[in-house]
Amino acid sequence: MSAQTWRVGSQCLLLLALVGSIRSEGVQSCEEVRKLFQGRLVGPVKGLPDSPRAGPDLQVCTAKKPSCCTRKMEERYQVVARQDMQQVLQTSSSTLKFLISRNAAAFQETLETLIRQAENYTSILFCNTYRNMALEAAASTQELFTDVGLYLFGADVNPEEFVNRFFDSLFPLVYNHLINPGVTDSSLEYSECVRTARRDISPFGNIPKRVLGQMGRSLLASRTFLQALNLGIEVINTTDHLHFSKECGRALLRMQYCPHCQGLALTKPCMGYCLNVMRGCLAHVAELNPHWHVYIRSLEELSDAMHGTYDIEHVLLNFHLLVNDAVMQAHRDGQKLSEQVNKICGRPVRTPTQSPRCSFDGSKEKHGMKISIRNGEETLANRRKEFINSLRLYRTFYGGLADQLCANELDAADGLPCWNGEDIVKSYTQRVVGNGIKAQSGNPEVKVKGTDPVINQIIDKLRHVIQLLQGRSPKPTKWELHMGSGGGTVEQVSGDCDDEDGCGGSGSGEVKRTLKITDYVGNLVSDSSAFSKSSLNIWKFSVHVLLKPSLESFEHYFASM
Repeated sequence: MSAQTWRVGSQCLLLLALVGSIRSEGVQSCEEVRKLFQGRLVGPVKGLPDSPRAGPDLQVCTAKKPSCCTRKMEERYQVVARQDMQQVLQTSSSTLKFLISRNAAAFQETLETLIRQAENYTSILFCNTYRNMALEAAASTQELFTDVGLYLFGADVNPEEFVNRFFDSLFPLVYNHLINPGVTDSSLEYSECVRTARRDISPFGNIPKRVLGQMGRSLLASRTFLQALNLGIEVINTTDHLHFSKECGRALLRMQYCPHCQGLALTKPCMGYCLNVMRGCLAHVAELNPHWHVYIRSLEELSDAMHGTYDIEHVLLNFHLLVNDAVMQAHRDGQKLSEQVNKICGRPVRTPTQSPRCSFDGSKEKHGMKISIRNGEETLANRRKEFINSLRLYRTFYGGLADQLCANELDAADGLPCWNGEDIVKSYTQRVVGNGIKAQSGNPEVKVKGTDPVINQIIDKLRHVIQLLQGRSPKPTKWELHMGSGGGTVEQVSGDCDDEDGCGGSGSGEVKRTLKITDYVGNLVSDSSAFSKSSLNIWKFSVHVLLKPSLESFEHYFASM
């Protein structure tokens, strides 16, 4: 036998002898317990025992030996045991919670910036190409992108309505300035008639439907993704602040602080004992695990499908190209449209006036925006992919939570004497149960009864958002968008981008620029134009007030599959 082996063996024998001495004779002083009670619980030492007392009226930490605890100490220990449990739960979930909340904030920030840039592109289009109508088009352009932001962040607005409203407002401007040009103006009543006639005579061809299809797909997918992330944060917040049952509270007290009553203040529970207590206390939480697993998988599927006309970055940054196509088509068909309008509205009574000129400063587009070539890690799609790869590591988080808490925070190291709920022992000999409610029927440490209504409510919310996520993940030949305007046609598309969907824009070609994504909401870029200031305020308001999922509008609009 080597000298090192002999020393280790001697130390183990000495430790076991010390444990045996403690078990047989008990402690002689409660001084260490008094110090820990005062330091840990910030409680007064007045009235605490100096030495073990026989026969205290304890409810949980009962023992045949004299005790260093009083009834008031036991009650205080019970409160702290619950607080300790919440603290370890919050510690264990902190990384996951930060991952989701940070990325939800970053995605929201990037979407806000994309919306502002798309609005600026559209305003610049009017200023550079259609200057006579630019100022009049500013209000409807701002209103459109304000509605886009409100819809993305959860408000109950309808994309079909705000897209049609934009093109309805655009037609009188095109009619007055391009089809019947001149320094003239028509009456408000006549302009309203022209506006109303837009849906009957289709001056822009199928472009409004293409815009609605692209916006409907991309906005709904991004809206669902954001709402799902916020539900993930809600799930974690709920499990971080659980209300534990009376049985669980007693078991936590027995495991964590009853050793103090025997003067064993530094003792830790045996692994098997800790697992039984934690699996009993978290039995209802473990029921989240299969739903949480599917939730993360569904997020991944939706994220993978958000490309082409489902890619909001692509759709928003190329919107102005479709607007230009629409105006050009109406201009080309001007004579025919003029005849149709005359039949419906009659000939206008015109009054000479000076058309207001565009005052938008296109150079402001660059202020506060970091624009780069679409590549590498800076695209929204790549950021989503990076986030999903990190989130995938937490698919079984709730199934292994009890085991994680025992392994990382609570139990004694392997091979050391440990607390089994009654005394110091070499190992825990009771049966160790599994995770989940059904496995707790034979739990010797915690009796689990019934279900937890709070956890059941969270499970219901997870099920619902899973249905939304899976319903918004496009599958080739299966995603149908039911258009309610202009004839009510049905457009069947796949997740891929093709010319029919207008992905490539026209004329000058599609915009392949994107915005550099930052990690924190605190780095929001400054306003880049006067057109965006009120929009940004409304979006920020909607984040706090309107973020609650408007599920009715999900079911009402763009029903799929």
